Amino acid sequence: MELALCYSGGKDSSLAALVLDRFYDVTLVTTHFGVTDDHEHAREAAEALGFPFDTNELDPEVAREAVETMREDGFPRNGIQLVHEHALESVAERDVDAVADGTRRDDRVPSVSRAFAQSLEDRHEIDYISPLSGFGRGAVDRLVDATLDVESGPSEEVPKADYEGELRALLREEAGDDAVREVFPEHEQTYVRGTR
Repeated sequence: MELALCYSGGKDSSLAALVLDRFYDVTLVTTHFGVTDDHEHAREAAEALGFPFDTNELDPEVAREAVETMREDGFPRNGIQLVHEHALESVAERDVDAVADGTRRDDRVPSVSRAFAQSLEDRHEIDYISPLSGFGRGAVDRLVDATLDVESGPSEEVPKADYEGELRALLREEAGDDAVREVFPEHEQTYVRGTR
C-alpha cells in the first residue's frame, strides 16, 4: 500500500516514517510555497534515511492568509494549523492509499481533529494515519535517541523544511524582523542527519 507522509526532515516525521515503513510503501513528501528552498533540507534528510522523496507546492494564498492570521493573533498557532490542514489536503490528492504526518499526542500545533481526519478520509478515499498520536514527547525523544542521528538547536539556526521557515520569510518581507520576533517565540528545532 502506498503512503505519503508529510515530511519536514525533523525528528517526529522521520520517526513516523520508520514506524510506518514496515506496513506501507512510504514516500516522504515535503509541502512548500516556493518561497524558499528549505524543502531541499528535507530531501537530504530523506536520502539519509533511504526513503523516496517528493514535494507538493501549496497555494500561495494560504500562506498569505496564514501570515495575516499570525500577525492578527500575535502568535503562530492558528496560521500553522491552517497550513498543516492545507498540506494534508494537498498530499491526499496524490494517488496513494494513505496519508500521514508526525503529529504527537501532546502537540498543540499542528494537530488533527477527529472530524478533520474523517472528512479528509471520506473526501479523498484514503486513510489518514498519525502513528505518533499515542506517544508523548518523552517517549518520542527516547525512541529518537535510540534510532536517529539528530541535530537540534534554535529554530533560526537549524536546517529545516517545515512551514515555519517560509512563513517567517513572508512575514519578514511583509512586516520586518521585529514582526517575526513578536510572532514566533524562541524554540528548538530538530533536523535528522541519518539513523544510528
